[in-house]
Amino acid sequence: MKRLLLILGVMLPLTAMAQRGWQVRKDVPLDSIRLSDPAVLADQKTQMYYMTGTGGMMWRSSDLKRWEGPMRVTEFEADSWMGPRPMIWAAELHQTGDEWYYYFATFTNQAVKIDTVRGNVIERRASQVLRADNPMGPYRAFGDATYLPADRPTLDGTFWRDTDGKPYMVFCGEWLQNWNGTIEKIELKPDLSGTVGEPHVLFRASDSPWSREKNDQGDITWNKVTDGPFLFRTATGRLGMLWTSWVFDVYTQGVAYSESGTLDGPWTQEPEPITPPGYGHSMLFQRFDGQWMMSVHYHQKDARGRTVRTPHFFDVDLSGDKIIVNTK
Repeated sequence: MKRLLLILGVMLPLTAMAQRGWQVRKDVPLDSIRLSDPAVLADQKTQMYYMTGTGGMMWRSSDLKRWEGPMRVTEFEADSWMGPRPMIWAAELHQTGDEWYYYFATFTNQAVKIDTVRGNVIERRASQVLRADNPMGPYRAFGDATYLPADRPTLDGTFWRDTDGKPYMVFCGEWLQNWNGTIEKIELKPDLSGTVGEPHVLFRASDSPWSREKNDQGDITWNKVTDGPFLFRTATGRLGMLWTSWVFDVYTQGVAYSESGTLDGPWTQEPEPITPPGYGHSMLFQRFDGQWMMSVHYHQKDARGRTVRTPHFFDVDLSGDKIIVNTK
């Protein structure tokens, strides 16, 4: 059977992709891929690694070294709040023990404006969950029309099951509206088909001891951005959260730990960044041989001044009380 790809609701053979502007490549080295916010699912059923991120395209590999892609795996209804062709940011793949694969991502409908703050027009943007019965999709909306408030720009939703056994989405409240970015949680329905109750703030950008920027008066202060939360537990049971901001013009990632061991915190920020300058928006996954890995992108400028983001993997040690990233 020919492999098929879903493009805006139409199933097309991969040979038709070139006619639509896509070219699926094989044996692509990781450092030749251009991808922001890379997230990897190590799928036990297929013994393959699936990598997605901003842009919503999918790459797959058997060894994390050579990749096939990009392939589009999402489908949207024209009458949803997202519209037929939303922008897709920071997509992640998650499994919860059932037969489904869940696609947590941020969707932006540029045709809808929800606010204007300090001269910035804010478009309709929010985190939502799609679902498919296999890792290559097609991923479709399957539950509530919206998961998060329509009058707020939210982004970078990720999945976590807390000690109460309930599933949660952890996400960012965008700084463009609140001018002090937040990281928040909201309870998910048991089947992840929607949300329950209201969001709760876990911490704010101003809590960071390491991020920096200059304010309108030229004074050095904390950076307003919160970006890319991802939850993990160490072998000792300690709950940690990776998240990203900026040190002036350098993309930078830190880590915080929950004093209670639950999402409610309180959260204590580590004083120094967790990865080298320029690396951020990471997630963790476990290789098939058991080694924990951090998937992250490197944020840099090329010779022409254009921003280039390249996926990168670090080995991670979770055997102690803190995460240790091997950056060598």
